Amino acid sequence: MHNIHTFKKTLLLIIVFISLVSCKQSETVSIIPDQKPQAEIEQFGFKSNDFNVLNDTIQSGDTFGGILENQNLGDKQVYDILEKVKDSFNIRTVRIGKAFTLLRSKDRYKKLQVIVYQPDRVNYYVVDLRDSVMVYKKTRPIRIRQRTISGKLDGSLSEALSKQGVDAALANKLTKVYAWSIDFFKLQKGDKFGITFTERYIDDTIYDGVDSLKAAFFEYKGKLIYAFPFAQNQTSGKLDYYDDQGKALKNFFLKAPLKFVNITSHFTLHRFHPVQLVWKAHKGTDYAAPTGTPIMTTAAGIVEQTGYTAGNGNFVKVKHDRTYSTQYLHMSKILVRKGQRVAQGSIIGKVGSTGLATGPHVCYRFWKNGVQVDALKLKLPNSQPMDRKNLPRFLTQMKPLKRELDSVANL
Repeated sequence: MHNIHTFKKTLLLIIVFISLVSCKQSETVSIIPDQKPQAEIEQFGFKSNDFNVLNDTIQSGDTFGGILENQNLGDKQVYDILEKVKDSFNIRTVRIGKAFTLLRSKDRYKKLQVIVYQPDRVNYYVVDLRDSVMVYKKTRPIRIRQRTISGKLDGSLSEALSKQGVDAALANKLTKVYAWSIDFFKLQKGDKFGITFTERYIDDTIYDGVDSLKAAFFEYKGKLIYAFPFAQNQTSGKLDYYDDQGKALKNFFLKAPLKFVNITSHFTLHRFHPVQLVWKAHKGTDYAAPTGTPIMTTAAGIVEQTGYTAGNGNFVKVKHDRTYSTQYLHMSKILVRKGQRVAQGSIIGKVGSTGLATGPHVCYRFWKNGVQVDALKLKLPNSQPMDRKNLPRFLTQMKPLKRELDSVANL
């Protein structure tokens, strides 16, 4: 009896143990960890989660038809698609490096549903193949934001702007605006500047560079020189730049025939010639630059003469009007012909050291009423003075921009 009782007790303990273990295992298996729902991503108006997405760029040798063929589409299907697409955009214009996106089915067949081609960052073409072939062009929204910055030069203008995260294109724009009034080589370390400009943002987030220059000032020889764009003719909308008094920054003549200026010899009636080793007049201004540097005509006109002499080397002479002519000496190459009309800033030749020259430079000579004069000492006329009737409108536009610039000038 005792053994039977012990056996029953032991059996009861085993059943209880098995029951507990089974419950525990059951509970363990039934636990499912929390799963966060996958974030929905929308691209080009489609939910990316609904597709197998392939982003790529056009490679050398790629064609629109070839991209379709690589997606296991039959020849006839590819032909039909190309026929329908060609009326919407030129399939031959796909360019190397441009982005495209393939949206394919998520099953094992990965059937092409949509192809998106982006010729630039703003526009894109959608070819929807799901029901019937549909092609359309879309443009991403662009937001323009205005920004004002200021600083002090501690190197080049490009470096100063780069430190403030500004597109380098703005430095080029400013150099052109101030080409008639500032020699950027003469800006000093510590000189102040202030710039108000607008920038483009695609989809409100993607930076797309500088849009336009609204206002600027530079400290030059101790004075603040302002620049404000203004259209005298509102119908044409053509902009010129004026200072805070309404005086045109653009002059009849550029300050120099080179983009960046390094004067090595001035106009003088008594100079020791470095080649001939005699004292004689030097009726021009020498600008040193590497061989091949482009030489610009400082004003619009007609090429009066081109040629070569032992002293001048290769040269070009331009007649601007009845009063003024200019000449450019020692070129390595002449790029214009006699009788050719040239615009202000046109490239007419390249820096060299032909003729009597110790190194590569351009000797810039200037005639007024047939007499050679010092171009740097002339007070030359502005090309487009402000019309008196436009001054009130200009001042109304300019004053709030100047207040904005002046608020950062003293920082």
